[in-house]
Amino acid sequence: MKSVINGLIIAVGMYSRIPMPKVEWNKKNMQYAICFFPVVGVMIGVLLYAWSVLCSACGFGQVCFGLIGAVLPITVTGGIHLDGFLDTADALHSYAKKEKKLEILRDPHVGAFAVVSGICFMMMYCAGLVLIWKKEQLLLLGLSFVMSRTLSGMGMVWFPAAKKDGVLYSFASMAKKRTVRVVLAVVLALCFITAVLIQPLIGAVVSLAVMWVWTYYYYMSIKQLDGITGDLAGYFLCLCELVCVILIGMMGRIM
Repeated sequence: MKSVINGLIIAVGMYSRIPMPKVEWNKKNMQYAICFFPVVGVMIGVLLYAWSVLCSACGFGQVCFGLIGAVLPITVTGGIHLDGFLDTADALHSYAKKEKKLEILRDPHVGAFAVVSGICFMMMYCAGLVLIWKKEQLLLLGLSFVMSRTLSGMGMVWFPAAKKDGVLYSFASMAKKRTVRVVLAVVLALCFITAVLIQPLIGAVVSLAVMWVWTYYYYMSIKQLDGITGDLAGYFLCLCELVCVILIGMMGRIM
């Protein structure tokens, strides 16, 4: 039981800015840590839902909800996933060989393609959030943060790693993979069922969309780098959540 609690502390402490007790990173403590990645998604979903309720009660409007709402996930996570998105955008647009792309991913400097990709990402994300105001849409939005992190964790224990070091490799190598796979598969199935129950058509489309992005993530990673890295995992998570917010926002307005 202690190793499970320590796994929760490690996962939340690593992938959010929420203060957590210090726990040693060893195989025993980290064997179940990946199972708790979706917990951070739950926190973000609850926070965005509360922000929407506050905006509605105070008459702040959808633009205010969208602009500040786009910053809330970054505030919770500390921007760790967006950092991976920016680094990956630089590497992919370099069109260089695998070794050079890995160098770009390790480079702390920000390239032009990272800046352009980051601006485009935030603009599209804000546009999607501005369209979201119905209760069903907000619930689906919150669920999308859980889906993205569940699939990210599944990628860690199913997909090959591009290098034998880094945070992602540490989590994956110390994980009790069979247990993690079962737990995350159950969580994902529950997310899909809940999404369809909340709003049948939009829920089904969003569920299919996240699986499509996950599949793209796998094949792109294998083709570009022969496996995944922490930065590519951040790229996937951001892309997955961007697709979700746009689909939920646009379909919610049409229907």
